Amino acid sequence: MRRIILLLAFGLSHLAHGQEMLSYDNYLTWVRAFHPVAKQADITVEFGELELRASRGGFDPRLYGDYEAKRFKNTNYFDKREGGIVIPTMAGVELKGLVEYNTGTLLNPELEVPEDGLAAFGASFNLGQGLLIDKRRAALRQAQVYVESTKAERVQILNDLFLESTETYWAWASDYQNVKVLEGGVKLAEERFQMVKESYIQGDFPAIDTVEAYTQLMDRTYRLQTAQIQFFKSTQFLNTFLWDENNEPVDLLESVFPENVLDLTVFDYNKESMREYIFQHPELKMTDFAIESLQIDRRYKANMLLPVLKVNYNFLVENINDFQVSPFLENNYKLGATFSMPLFLRGERGDLGLAKAKINFKTYERDLKLLKLTTKLESEIYNFETVEQQLGVYTNNVNGLQKLLKGEMTRFEIGESSLFLVNAREVSLISAQTTLNDLAAKRKSAYAKMLNAAGLGFDN
Repeated sequence: MRRIILLLAFGLSHLAHGQEMLSYDNYLTWVRAFHPVAKQADITVEFGELELRASRGGFDPRLYGDYEAKRFKNTNYFDKREGGIVIPTMAGVELKGLVEYNTGTLLNPELEVPEDGLAAFGASFNLGQGLLIDKRRAALRQAQVYVESTKAERVQILNDLFLESTETYWAWASDYQNVKVLEGGVKLAEERFQMVKESYIQGDFPAIDTVEAYTQLMDRTYRLQTAQIQFFKSTQFLNTFLWDENNEPVDLLESVFPENVLDLTVFDYNKESMREYIFQHPELKMTDFAIESLQIDRRYKANMLLPVLKVNYNFLVENINDFQVSPFLENNYKLGATFSMPLFLRGERGDLGLAKAKINFKTYERDLKLLKLTTKLESEIYNFETVEQQLGVYTNNVNGLQKLLKGEMTRFEIGESSLFLVNAREVSLISAQTTLNDLAAKRKSAYAKMLNAAGLGFDN
């Protein structure tokens, strides 16, 4: 069940009659702090960090132990025991240390060790495949790239939330101001109807004027009710962006209202700076990171064209202290090498060609995405400039209509005008004022759309 709240903690300005104003900045702070989508955006980065941690697990040291024994008809064929540690490194060299204890009457001679066992310390390293990059190192590097990609994805999610919540707030603010304008219109109509009615009773106005005043009152009442329905809807939509610290949806009290949509707003970014930001757009960054990940895969696939040449070397000592004086490649060592190579390399060459094709495909996609983002930004810049011009034109229009109404009222008071003309002037002014409110909200939303198109929002 949704809770009804009025949060002074988010800077609601207290006014007379118990009313509170929720400013745009405080509203955004509220949304950024508690909205589920904002929290999902933060969790997106955790995905990358956990993926990176998992890939680092490929370089974790591993303890191992093997035991095998055979006894048959009172004969101890063999008893083999081996334990040690394997340490992978970022250089592609795998370090190893182990201890062997092998006994038995039928033990394979090559497995015989001293009575107290045999220790070995050595390494295995690749001279072909895996020399510069291998599966573990490729996975780690791709995980590091993925972390950066999730950061860009987080910014894009927040940018979209910023845009949607901004449009909702200014629509709410516009609807609120329209209700106030129409409430003023209804109040004027009520006062004029009572005045005309009283004048009719006294014989100053004809009966038809009371009908005129009454129909104007009914028409404005209807328009007010329509505006109130719209304001209620926009308030409910605004409430979908409001959550508390316990992840519970909340509703504002009816006494909470927005800031005046006609108030002057200082915008932080101009169109030239936005054109520069477009090259750092999070969608573009995510594509760049995808290409970088594919480049890592390409290098790994290219490395697979090399032959497998793996060399193992181990020092063999009966006592740990003997390790320091054991001569290299003279005595007490175990050496091995492995070599293999496909004759045609069809699988490897096919994988490498596929990796290159994916890079080319993604590169073309990036070029197209940059063009689309740039085009969208230019479209939003043009839209913002156009709405600004419309707002200026309509501001002058409203000022002119106010002067016309004032003049018509003066003429009406001295008997040179009619109630019909006064009402017509008022209707025109009220309609223009609501249009002006809508344009002011549209302008502020248009600025938010420019920010979003440039890749800006909450975290910028």
